[in-house]
Amino acid sequence: MPSAAGWCTQATRGQLVAELKLELPAALRDLQHGNIAPVDLAQAAIGPGMAVFTRYSNVLDASGEPMKVREALALINDVLDEALTEQEGDFDADSRWAVAWFEQVGFNEGQYGVAETLSKAKNTSIEGLEDAGVVKSGRGVVRLLRPSELSADWDPQKDRRLTAWESVHQLVRALETGGEPAAAALAAKLGSHAETARELCYRLYTLCERKKRASEALSYNALVQSWPEIMRLAQETPRDQLQGTLI
Repeated sequence: MPSAAGWCTQATRGQLVAELKLELPAALRDLQHGNIAPVDLAQAAIGPGMAVFTRYSNVLDASGEPMKVREALALINDVLDEALTEQEGDFDADSRWAVAWFEQVGFNEGQYGVAETLSKAKNTSIEGLEDAGVVKSGRGVVRLLRPSELSADWDPQKDRRLTAWESVHQLVRALETGGEPAAAALAAKLGSHAETARELCYRLYTLCERKKRASEALSYNALVQSWPEIMRLAQETPRDQLQGTLI
């Protein structure tokens, strides 16, 4: 039982995991709202995670031995990854499919049959994903469109099937081709949907880091790092350019 100061002498591994799952998601949200760079997220999450671990004089592992710090850090990273995965519930069905497909094959081609099976599991369809501007399919294969392949005259206000996936990659395209002013003009039109796109960057960066996809990881990290300036510029966009801004 906790003492009057709220400190306990020992806990089990299961108790530690339960507390991490309870507290780390909120800490993750706070870090993201603070616009921490994706490259720094895992390191920053160690603080809140270790604060849970150090509440106890000992945390006992499955064999009854005191848990080493290295094992605690591994648990923190596992729970952090789980929390990022759970955030996918904030995204539309097309984007959830795209994240899962991206984890499997990146921007490479994959078998149509596998993609179709996944689309049914994610409550979408390959035809719908094509209509949304997310994929290109043909000759038995499916491939996610790269940012460089996306239309430069895309207008989210006229998009009949707006997705977080396309939004984030259009923002990446705009930032890489026109800098922060171009990304800001797009973010202004996206309205609140821009924040959902930023949130998706964290999940995509984590996947890229795990799969050793350095170039894509850099793009997602750069977008988040530029976000404060993008938002500042977006707020200065003249009202007459924001007719029908998304909410």
